[in-house]
Amino acid sequence: MKKRQIPHTYVIIFYIILFCAILTWVIPGGQYTESISPDGERTVVYESVESVPQTWEVLSAFYKGFVDKADIIVFILIIGGAFWIVNDSKAFDIGTVSFLRKARKMENNPILRKIGVDNFLLTAIMLLFSLFGAVFGMSEETIAFCLVLVPMAISMGYDSITGVCMVFIAAGLGFAGAILNPFTIGIAQGLAGIPLFSGIEYRIVCWCIINAVGFTWILRYAAKVKKNPQLSPVYEDDQYWRDLHSTNSLEIVYRTPKAAWISFVLLTIVLVIFSIYYPQTSLKIGNSVIKGLPLIPILSVAFVICSIFALRKTVHLYILNLLFFTIFFLITGVMGYGWYIMEIATLFFALGIAAGIANGRNPNELVKLFLEGCKDIMSAALVVGLAGGIIVILQDGKVIDTILFNLAKGMEGLGQVATVGMMYVIQTLINLVIPSGSAKAALTMPIMAPFSELIGLSKQATVMAFQFGDGFTNLITPTSGVLIAVLGVSRIPYDKWFKWAWKFILVLVILGFLLLIPTVLIPMNGF
Repeated sequence: MKKRQIPHTYVIIFYIILFCAILTWVIPGGQYTESISPDGERTVVYESVESVPQTWEVLSAFYKGFVDKADIIVFILIIGGAFWIVNDSKAFDIGTVSFLRKARKMENNPILRKIGVDNFLLTAIMLLFSLFGAVFGMSEETIAFCLVLVPMAISMGYDSITGVCMVFIAAGLGFAGAILNPFTIGIAQGLAGIPLFSGIEYRIVCWCIINAVGFTWILRYAAKVKKNPQLSPVYEDDQYWRDLHSTNSLEIVYRTPKAAWISFVLLTIVLVIFSIYYPQTSLKIGNSVIKGLPLIPILSVAFVICSIFALRKTVHLYILNLLFFTIFFLITGVMGYGWYIMEIATLFFALGIAAGIANGRNPNELVKLFLEGCKDIMSAALVVGLAGGIIVILQDGKVIDTILFNLAKGMEGLGQVATVGMMYVIQTLINLVIPSGSAKAALTMPIMAPFSELIGLSKQATVMAFQFGDGFTNLITPTSGVLIAVLGVSRIPYDKWFKWAWKFILVLVILGFLLLIPTVLIPMNGF
């Protein structure tokens, strides 16, 4: 009997687009209109509009999807090209070998040996990215980090799914259990008319519980894969990474060409200029601002000192040093200067050029390597555009607001626990078609907040229902451009990811509902 072939990711996305197009023929058109009174009060009213059934637009949705997701697509191509240049130096491979050797030495510590060195390392990395997700809403940034941690996870004996969990899932858990995320909590609380980042005490508790459950699930899976790698659903797919970063025949030649010093001098000049123009940085953490921090000068001095020590050993260590400081400057840029995809892409592009110069590559060789990297990652970039067509069809068909309106009507007459649960379900379902937290907050909170007030439900509970509903399904919905991009750069087919993730996401969704119940039954600060 012929084995049934699983549809390609592109085919799956096309089927979803067709399904959404069918919905535009079945569901009446509608839209919410917003008005602001002279005293600043926002009111949102639903009104029926003429239906716009989608036909040939199914094909044009691809074009519109590419346009809509152009920033992420270009970002993927740039980091793909940049990391290909970095990979050419074999710095990652040498760094991974050195890291694993030092990790094995940690087993001499009786406490770490009892915990498990690998468990300690995985947990530490996941905790860091979860914190980033909880504080400043790390999302798109995880795409680049997957190119570093996925091969490292495979070198440690795990698989690409574990590598994605270390970065993307960890950040997603932090995003869902957000503490100070201005893009979700900040906007939602502002629209609900409650103090910004109030109720933080219970949010910290939720963040800890969500991380505990999520990390436990991931560590158990990672241990199973390490015991038997062939149990991984992506074992065959990971052959790409095993071939790309094979260390079996790796010959370490410790060298520091003159070009590496030239790269160092050029970067030092640039950093001196930036230190003069940006002597002080104001870090935004939630609604708080820490002013007057000389972060750029401090990072610049640290880079110079670390680079000199690295260059005295080998160019590979210098390139790894470039990567680490790229991460430090990324965090500074995001939290201090509001950087987004364009600035982050530029930063990684600079990383690629600097690494290529240090490795002794001439301009023509750099261009060739960059194009090879873009070619290698093109499939990941294309699938993001295709997935964007799903949202385009639903938006152009004017059915999203109709779906939201009818779901909201279903809450009438329910008790407080049932109401907050229904709000959670609505936010979860809406997130499947509107993965943007900011956009969804702007659409749903003006509807949910007044309704919760009418039935005596805390607006804070409503915000938390939005928070959880916005976070968990981002880790599995094909409409999430970030998820599709992460899977693309990690070489994980969407169908295999869905097969692995759905039980995990279901557990998290149920956990989210259980964490909402105390917001109704137990008096808490901010609720």
